[in-house]
Parts: sequence; C-alpha cells; structure tokens
Amino acid sequence: MSIKREPNGRTLGQIRPLTIETNVNRYAEGSVIIKTGNTHVLCTASVEDSVPGWLKGKGQGWITAEYSMLPRSTHTRSKRDREKISGRTQEIQRLIGRALRSVVDLAALGERSIMIDCDVLQADGGTRTASITGACVALGIALSKLIEAKKCDKKVWAGTVAAVSVGLHDGKAYVDLDYNEDSTCEVDMNFVVTGDDKFVEIQGTAERGAFSKQEMNLLTEAALGGIAELKKGQAATFEKLGVKFPTSL
Repeated sequence: MSIKREPNGRTLGQIRPLTIETNVNRYAEGSVIIKTGNTHVLCTASVEDSVPGWLKGKGQGWITAEYSMLPRSTHTRSKRDREKISGRTQEIQRLIGRALRSVVDLAALGERSIMIDCDVLQADGGTRTASITGACVALGIALSKLIEAKKCDKKVWAGTVAAVSVGLHDGKAYVDLDYNEDSTCEVDMNFVVTGDDKFVEIQGTAERGAFSKQEMNLLTEAALGGIAELKKGQAATFEKLGVKFPTSL
C-alpha cells in the first residue's frame, strides 16, 4: 500500500500536478508559465545577436539567466531587488544558467546570447527546480525557431534538462517538496538531471543530522523517478507545439 502524504494526499514518489503553458509572452522567442502545484513561474527566453565582451571573436554563444520572486509571491510581501541582489538569488541564477548550458552546443549557437528570465509569480517550495524545468522548455522553443530559420544547426540543441527537489523524513524519501514539507524534512536536496539521466548538479543539506550513503542512494532514486515524470511533461509540451525535441528527452 502506498504511503500518503498529508495533507496533499500524494504518494511519496508522486510529483505535484504539472502544467506548462506556452507562448504566454508575444515578444519573447520562447515563453512558458510552469505550474508545479502552487508554485508558478514565468520563464522567457530572449535571443540577442551579441555576446559578452569576453566571448567576442571566439565563435561561440552564451546562455545566462536572471531569477526573481515577485513581491507578493510569498505569504508576506518581500522587497524587490533594486540595487543589489541577494546571495540566494545569485546562486539560483547561476544554477539555472549552468543547467541550460549543459544541454546546448555553444559553438553551434554562434556569437549570440540567450537570456533566460525566471520570475516567480507564486511560491510554495521548489521555485529553483520549477524554473529550470520551465526554462528548458522556453529555451527549446527559442532554439527551434533559430534552427527553423537556419540560423543554427540542429546540433545546437544537445538535450533537455529538468530539476526536482527531494527530502528525507522519518527514513522515507519525499519527491517534489512543497514549502511545508521542505521546512520539516531532515535532509533536503535538489537534483538537476539531463534528458539522458546525467547529473548536472546535486545540492544537498542535512538539516537535523548527517545522512548515510544508503539514504543518499534512496534520495537519488526518488529524484530520478520524479525527473522521469517531468521529462514526460516537457515532451508532451514540445509534441503539442510540433517542436522536434532532442532524442535524449
């Protein structure tokens, strides 16, 4: 019998209800709103025909990301990042950028940049993981347009990437944590995984005591199960759009 999680009723390995709405911004080359339960993130991909100064003349492109939480995306209003962004925001932006660059051939992209913007509309845990999963779809839409316009070879898009959170509670692995679960788990981790099940990044913290290798393996298997469901959601979205996504999805 599957263990149910209270109060949401999900099984331990079940991700939150996932929806990915595409083309929500008429101007961006790629745009989605991803909803994982009560976490909602707007992700846009903007193509620019230039690269940072340190890349000029090197014959390759660049992908970078910005992330922010709208003031009332949480239970109480937070201040906007106006002059200086927080360390948490910097960390998440770099994580999103690394995740997406791992599945793009930057040389095939040519000397152009793709800026990813992830704006959290509503937060209930897992905002960084939802941002990566949604941003991959927005990026894929933008890349497919470049490929269709013959501005890039199809090899530019080397694969897909998704991310999920997992947590350890009373020796059991919980997948895709909401805020309440995240705040009470003994161990919480984020896994960023490519479409062919290669790890881009693993972030983990023991909140209430160290954890064992066996528990690490339990969390890893749980994360891969959650990633598999997220990949299905990405694939269904691309198929609906008629976008030929990478075979590693």
